[in-house]
Amino acid sequence: MRDVIVIGAGGGGPTTAKELAAQGLDVMLLEGGPRNAHPRSRWSTFENDSSNPLIGYLRFGPSDRSQPAWFREHAQNSFVWQLSGVGGSTQIYVGNSPRAYPGVFADYDGPDRNKYDVAHRFPFGYSEMVPYYEWVEATLPVQTAAMGTKEEVWFNGCAAAGLPLQTTKTTKEESYRPQENAILQPGGNAGRTSDPNLLAHPLATGCTFCGHCPHGCIRPIDAPRNLIAKRSTDNSYVPMAITAEAWARGGRPATLIADAFVTKIHTESVHGRTTATGVTWRDNRTGEHHREDAKVVVMAGGCIENPRLWFNSGLPNPNDWVGRGLTDHFLDAVTGVFPHSIKSTQGAGSAARADFPGRGAHLSVQSAPSLQAFLFNASDSGIRGHYTNGRGIPGQWDGLTGRTVGPDLKDLMMSGIDHFMWVAVLTDDDVEAQNRVVLSGLPGDAHGPVPKVIVQSRKRSARTVANRDYVSGWAAKILRAAGAHTVIRQDAMSIPLHVQSSMRMGHSAEDSVLDADGQARWVDRLFITDNSALPNALGGPNPTLSTQALATRTAERIFQLYFGGDPWVRTEVPVVSTDPRISARLAQLGL
Repeated sequence: MRDVIVIGAGGGGPTTAKELAAQGLDVMLLEGGPRNAHPRSRWSTFENDSSNPLIGYLRFGPSDRSQPAWFREHAQNSFVWQLSGVGGSTQIYVGNSPRAYPGVFADYDGPDRNKYDVAHRFPFGYSEMVPYYEWVEATLPVQTAAMGTKEEVWFNGCAAAGLPLQTTKTTKEESYRPQENAILQPGGNAGRTSDPNLLAHPLATGCTFCGHCPHGCIRPIDAPRNLIAKRSTDNSYVPMAITAEAWARGGRPATLIADAFVTKIHTESVHGRTTATGVTWRDNRTGEHHREDAKVVVMAGGCIENPRLWFNSGLPNPNDWVGRGLTDHFLDAVTGVFPHSIKSTQGAGSAARADFPGRGAHLSVQSAPSLQAFLFNASDSGIRGHYTNGRGIPGQWDGLTGRTVGPDLKDLMMSGIDHFMWVAVLTDDDVEAQNRVVLSGLPGDAHGPVPKVIVQSRKRSARTVANRDYVSGWAAKILRAAGAHTVIRQDAMSIPLHVQSSMRMGHSAEDSVLDADGQARWVDRLFITDNSALPNALGGPNPTLSTQALATRTAERIFQLYFGGDPWVRTEVPVVSTDPRISARLAQLGL
């Protein structure tokens, strides 16, 4: 019997596995998708090769790309932008690691308290979360982003539009700032040349400014896996978890198995309480099923797969909140077209931001040709300049809302991708019961009934809609102040990228699945440590850092509750994921 089984190796699962393995526990980490142990042999920087949702290497599907992607039903015009594999969606994230706004925590009593989703706060205070933020920030590490021309243009626009500069990690007012991101700082030749012969490790370290963050980071060439620039969990927490024996505090390596899709969580009645006892998982390559038992089971399969696995396992759902309350930051995109190059394809994927506590946030994001063309068409409005589906905002957008097609799209794209700056708009989205994950009535796959994702984009709360319009309006104002001659709002269709809260923790058993320790309310020894555990949309910021901090806190609770351990976060210094001992151990393992 294992001590702990962790289901899913995305953003939160490896964090949990690493922390518990570091305490000497026997941890098994199961991932339904592939493990790209040597990604340079399989990955490229071509957008279709990487991100095609059917055949790309960064898709939601098995490691064998000749096999079909795994199916999900969508109840609306939408696309859930997730992928499988070790690292999960952190393989495509741009490393942004802001903290949640304090207003989403139980102890917040600022003058803007009621601007947030007051009914669904964290069931503990921001001050309690800070040590876990600091732990993860030191471990990854999180640093101020390396910046270039496009960031200078963004900062000038923010200042001209009247926003103040923020210089602290905790966001308390509307402001702009460099990103705090989980991407290693450029060193040596990195950022100083485009000559590939000079950009291999150790001549170059950290971010090489290649501009390919969404394709999965494989640079600097020849760097040890734990020194790859972007700190997705396949480059940071996973190497730490599987080499734990190298650490000073007596850890043991976790067992990682990829292409291992968990199909059932097993339970028994212990003292009248439903208690998790293990899992069954399917080997995607052979089709064989395996049973593993454990003292504790941790779900970290994501906001869509966690409810599916819960339902397929027949676990209790007395308040009907399993799968409900899905938040997705109700994304929008606003693009500025500049009369000159702003070098938008160079540097980290997103190195600058603006924050609007209680409303949402902006990310200044690098452009790539097919992604930009996709964004110009991924709209719920009509065709820009012709009709709006009744969703245009007269006066504010000068008719420039909606899809761009035909000659207009061609002319825009021909102006040059380095002339674009697209701003991702993240909205503080209300937790609403109708936005949810259920089981589809369509035929299942090899892993059982498939999930159906219901995101009612046109039935959002009035606060959510007002937040989105407010933050999108600020994006237009900043881009115009920065010198853009054309500003286009996509009025984006539902593109759940930052999906959160479908298995939320909360104060009340009436509308939450987890208690304040991250443990399931109706199943003992079952915990959740990914985005689905987040109680709300965080006020709008990117969720990964908060997920990893919460996963660290939950791992500490597991260690205390079921293994007689003491807290470690406040008393020890974390081992950094770039520790040379990890590089040496990976080399010994041929990784």
